Amino acid sequence: MTVLDTPLDQPLSIAMRDGSRAEHEAAEGSSFVGELMAGRVDEAGYAAYLRRLRAVYAALETAGRDRADDPYVAAVHDPALERLDALDADLDHWAPGASHDLAPGESPAATAYVERLQDASAWGGLHVAHHYTRYLGDLSGGQAIGRTLDREFELGGRGTDFYRFAAVPKPKLYKDAYRARLDALTSDRDDKARVVAEVQVAFQLNRALFAELGEQLPAWRRTPREA
Repeated sequence: MTVLDTPLDQPLSIAMRDGSRAEHEAAEGSSFVGELMAGRVDEAGYAAYLRRLRAVYAALETAGRDRADDPYVAAVHDPALERLDALDADLDHWAPGASHDLAPGESPAATAYVERLQDASAWGGLHVAHHYTRYLGDLSGGQAIGRTLDREFELGGRGTDFYRFAAVPKPKLYKDAYRARLDALTSDRDDKARVVAEVQVAFQLNRALFAELGEQLPAWRRTPREA
């Protein structure tokens, strides 16, 4: 579905969901995600993923703080969601002693993602498109990744801080309230169209990041733990 095909007279959160369904499914269907969920990505591969996420969240969270007075950003901005400290803690577990930063040229996909996040900070609606894509994803499918890692590596909760939201004991209630705040914003059809288009871009950027990781899967292959 293109933005032009998305009914823009419906609430903003529904337009965002329905207008990005194809891009969302394409990102979730990547080979890297499939192998990660099957327990076939080793510690080095997962740490490479975390470093990319760290670059993305550093840019996203900086932009959110800088634009917190924008009506769109104010509707969803919540320091309790921020993931940077959790990513640092997890990287200490998965790659102890190693730099948390990406090496120059290590990830063109993450660099493109960060640049888009910086550009999107020009208008709160664009920032919200990325905020929605990342954090609601973390509170949804991201939880399954956390459980898979915990089981496959027998972590006992170690190294999975990224997936734990101590201030969000009931994710469904939080997500419902988040969507309600989006829907309460005054958004005309043109604004909705811009937001929906940016959600599509956000999922495309995630797909590109997964595709980049997928190219290195042979080097990160592990045998899943037997049930």
